[in-house]
This record gives sequence, C-alpha cells and structure tokens, in this order.
Amino acid sequence: MQRYIGEFLGTFALVFAGTGAIVINDASGGAITHVGIALTFGLVVMAMIYAVGDISGAHLNPAVTIAFWVAKRLPAHQVPGYVISQCIGALAASGFVLFLYPDHATLGATLPSLSVGKAFAVEVVLTFLLMFVIIHVAVGAREVGLMAGVAVGATVALAALFAGPATGASMNPARSLGPALMSGQVATLWLYLIAPVIGSTLAIGTCRLMRDETCCGGEC
Repeated sequence: MQRYIGEFLGTFALVFAGTGAIVINDASGGAITHVGIALTFGLVVMAMIYAVGDISGAHLNPAVTIAFWVAKRLPAHQVPGYVISQCIGALAASGFVLFLYPDHATLGATLPSLSVGKAFAVEVVLTFLLMFVIIHVAVGAREVGLMAGVAVGATVALAALFAGPATGASMNPARSLGPALMSGQVATLWLYLIAPVIGSTLAIGTCRLMRDETCCGGEC
C-alpha cells in the first residue's frame, strides 16, 4: 500500500504543478513562459523521484510502470495498483486545478498542433527516449540514486522544451488523462494513452539489444 500511496502523491504533484503552470501562465498573460512550464515539469519529476523513489520507484506514469513489467523488473500483480494510483492522482490534481480555475478551457490538457499521425509518432519517440534514460539509471523498478532524479527530470524538461508546442510532450497517459477528463478535451486522448506505452516498450527492446539480457530481465 505504501507504494501505491507514493505513486498517488507523486503523480498528483506532477500533474498539479505541471498543468497548473500551464493554466497559471494562461491566466497571467504568459508570466511563467514556455520555458518556465518545461522546467516546472522537469523539476517536479526530479523532486518526486527524490521524495518517493525509495518507496514506490517514482514511476508517476503508467507507460513507465508497464515498461518495467515488460523488462521483468516489476511483478505483474503490482501493475494494476500502480496504474490505478497514478490515474487517481492525476484526476485529483486536475480536479483541484479545475476548482482553482473553473473557467479555463483545457486545464493543461495535451492537444496536438500537428496531424494526429505525426503527433502519435512524436509521442512514441519522446517516450522511447524518456524510458531509455529511465531504464539505464533505475535500480530494478526504482528510480533512486543521486543522479536518477537529475537525469530523468532533465529529460522531461528537454522534451517539453522542444516538443511541448507540437504535442504537449505528454509521454504519460495519466498526465494526459486527468486534464482531458476534467475539461472534456477527449477527442485525441486515445493518442496519449497508447503512444507512450508503445514508446516505453520499444525502449526496453533497445535496452536488451545494447546490454546483456539480464539488464531487462532483472536488475542491471
């Protein structure tokens, strides 16, 4: 249960801070800026890795949890609890943002500016890169250690910096689910539920090609 509480709180913090930055930026006439939003996402991920990484692994992301399971680093029976906790955390955070800014149209939902096909491809690639970093700095199914938070948080910020205007740089089904359901912006939600899982799973396959098979069949 401690793992699931950690995932709930970590994902709540991620979605509240990240989408909150988007909404506050809109409400303040751009005071936070795009760079500020990207850094907010990266910094909150880094902070949560240090806060709950030794408890739950700080996945904060169903695509990451599924990838750890594919890599045989997480037991199958724990996957539903992780994913449900992450999604509830995201929904709770978006509900709080809705309470604070009830008139905001999107609540920080991820909406593509590219065609759906191109946006899908971008999200696959972004999540591949994120999981590629995670799998090489994680210990088992846990993002722990002095540099894990820096590496993963920096990757999230980097993706948001250059790809945020194109797709929202979600890389995370829970992050997209919360604001989409709370704002009603669900037309392209399927894209953000499926593409990250494909990208993270592909990263595990690449890990197996680059390292010996024990890397993604247990701890590196």
